Amino acid sequence: MNRRTTTAGTVLALIAGLAIGAVGPSSAGTTEPSSPPPASSQDKAVSAADRAVANGLDALAKGPDEKFERQLVTPWINDLYSVAYQRTYRGLPVVGGDAVVMADGQGRVRGTQAATSAQISVPTRATVAAGTAEATSKAQLPVVDKVESHRLVVHVLDGNSNLAWETVVTGRTDTAPSRLHVFVDASTGQVLDKVDDVKAGTGNSQWNGPNPLTIQTSGSAGSYSLRDSTRPGLSCADNATGQVFTKSTDSWGNGQASSKETGCVDVMWAAQNEWNMLKDWLGRNGHNGTGGSWPVKVGISDINAFWDGSSVSIGHNQANQWIGSMDVVGHEFGHGIDQFTPGGTSREAGLGEGTGDIFGALTEAYTNEPTSFDSPDYTVGETVNLVGQGPIRYMYKPSTNGDPDCYSSSIPNTEVHKAAGPLNHWFYLLAEGTAPAGNGKPGSPTCNNTTLAGVGIQNAGKVFYGGMLLKTSGMTYKKYRTTTLTAAKSLDPTCALFNKTKAAWDAVSLPAQTGDPTCVGNPDDFSLSLNPTSGSVQPGGDVTTSVATATTGGNAQQLTLTTGTLPSGVTAAFTPGTVQSGNSASLKFTASAGAAQGTFPITITATGTATTHSAQYQLTVGSGPGNPDFSLSLNPTQGTVTPGGDVSTSLTTATLSGTPQQLTLAAGNLPSGVTAVFTPGTVQSGASSSLKLSASSAATPGTYTVTVTATGTSTTHSVDYRLTVGTGPGNCSAPPWDANTVYVGGNTVSYQGHTYRAKWWTQGETPGTTGQWGVWLDLGPC
Repeated sequence: MNRRTTTAGTVLALIAGLAIGAVGPSSAGTTEPSSPPPASSQDKAVSAADRAVANGLDALAKGPDEKFERQLVTPWINDLYSVAYQRTYRGLPVVGGDAVVMADGQGRVRGTQAATSAQISVPTRATVAAGTAEATSKAQLPVVDKVESHRLVVHVLDGNSNLAWETVVTGRTDTAPSRLHVFVDASTGQVLDKVDDVKAGTGNSQWNGPNPLTIQTSGSAGSYSLRDSTRPGLSCADNATGQVFTKSTDSWGNGQASSKETGCVDVMWAAQNEWNMLKDWLGRNGHNGTGGSWPVKVGISDINAFWDGSSVSIGHNQANQWIGSMDVVGHEFGHGIDQFTPGGTSREAGLGEGTGDIFGALTEAYTNEPTSFDSPDYTVGETVNLVGQGPIRYMYKPSTNGDPDCYSSSIPNTEVHKAAGPLNHWFYLLAEGTAPAGNGKPGSPTCNNTTLAGVGIQNAGKVFYGGMLLKTSGMTYKKYRTTTLTAAKSLDPTCALFNKTKAAWDAVSLPAQTGDPTCVGNPDDFSLSLNPTSGSVQPGGDVTTSVATATTGGNAQQLTLTTGTLPSGVTAAFTPGTVQSGNSASLKFTASAGAAQGTFPITITATGTATTHSAQYQLTVGSGPGNPDFSLSLNPTQGTVTPGGDVSTSLTTATLSGTPQQLTLAAGNLPSGVTAVFTPGTVQSGASSSLKLSASSAATPGTYTVTVTATGTSTTHSVDYRLTVGTGPGNCSAPPWDANTVYVGGNTVSYQGHTYRAKWWTQGETPGTTGQWGVWLDLGPC
């Protein structure tokens, strides 16, 4: 691990630093990352999200042949988590049908977004051959280098669903590189849609400082390289050779903008500062969200810079200076962040370019270089002078360069860079307001003649990134209003941040949407629930329910638990009698021999220091043994085990009526080579047990439904557990991957020392391919 120092003038400047807003310090190097949440927080959030999609909550409604498969889980700040899902229809991925849930570490759903609400009903057998669709797809580019992959999908656009072939073709358009996804109707052969992963951006290049600059590289005495040893994937290469820069000394760049090596120093400096900003300000783990970054090449012949879906390429300006400046790199890596957040690359005009500009501004403000260099600002390309006309975009007043300041119905059909105007303007108004004080920040007129106070660029960045974590593949300006409002409400229960976010959208003329959340302030508050909500007891017996609470606003409260009027001969006892909101208690009803018989509604009340809530419990007091019954549940309900390993789940029972029963536990439908052990093997209803599933080295890879059964003295109940048996080290029994073989969901292959399982139908998709629509699940080395 090395931290390398460059001498004065060795770096072409990226756009400089990022001036932090109202939350946290205002300069790089002084913000300490917050402590990670407890290990159980993510599990609770994911479990809540899984339940929401399983139950079709709010925007997550789905048809009988549709399912949601969990994909990316992204931890955020304030114990919030973004959980993204891929919709499938009869086993086929639904492109344009994804969804995302925001939940917190207490197991509460805070927001839901779905790309479509349309119900899907399409045939699943193609009448157009894959080869025909491939030929049609290749015809969409003037220059084709290769066909990367193709697969059969359900394509949804504007509420219309079609069976389609998705083919990925790489090559060039008339003006830029291209990695084009082409969707061809599998019934008619017509092109339905095209999506290009390559995004062309602009930036500036000037000296960074103060010198000497310190960058992270790799190597040791006599052999060094521009490969970051602490940020996996980040490197800088010469585009002409494709080789990462190496040399015998650890001093890089010569101070000349025409030097590719100097351009690479700029790239590393900017990307490393952006990485730190993402961690310290936004709670993101690396550029790609999972602890990784992307490679960069300096030296393409274009007067531009590009993101191509997996890497960044840096070109030159009219003076033949490499434009590896801070806002160029921040912008291009911003395209990558856009692709590697839920919903993938934003497609509506302006959203992708505005996202890049925002991340460039955030990186400038975080780095916070002094005024003698590139101090934080809200202009794009002000130092690179790309085509000899100064800045190419002004975030505080886009119309300075002829771009629209305000949103209108014409924005989706506007050229993509110009269409970024309203998003950039909204971000500036949210961060700085209409008349920011000091630091030379310019005023910003609104479209509705209002006066706004900013929240600071760091808070504005949190709101925007939170909106990205609720993004779906059908993202629009209008949906960004909804998702950023949801994020602001989740970040600040007082509604102050929500109201300023809303005012900034209003100020760029983007009107309220039907999906917008409301926020009326969130003082100290809590929720109260019972599980189960009813039960039966016989004279001389007892029945128990669980009383759960959760803090829903403000601070946790001390709660006193009480019951309302009880039937004659029945007593109630809480254990414990007082809890802090967020904790649970047990409530036991005991009936004496002469207890009144019948069904009685009983009010359970939790009284806090600020608020009080109640719930109803239906208690039935019988005259004899009655019909005893119990419930059975598992948590979690699915898991993965590799041969030679094991996986566990918790089994919980509760007495629903009558007296508790002795339950014998068993597991059925076990796959070959898998054994099950319960600890303990028998329980009384109301108690719990642990189930361990162990796989021998001969266990067959695949996904199985294991039936867990509890047999009582009078009733029996069963639940299902979804068990996936992967392949582990030493077990390469899966056949090698073949580009010409058709695979379906669940098929396993071996490829380059790893075993992969197909998520759905695929042919020609190389295992290990990353990105939004990755087909293969890596089961590990073998």
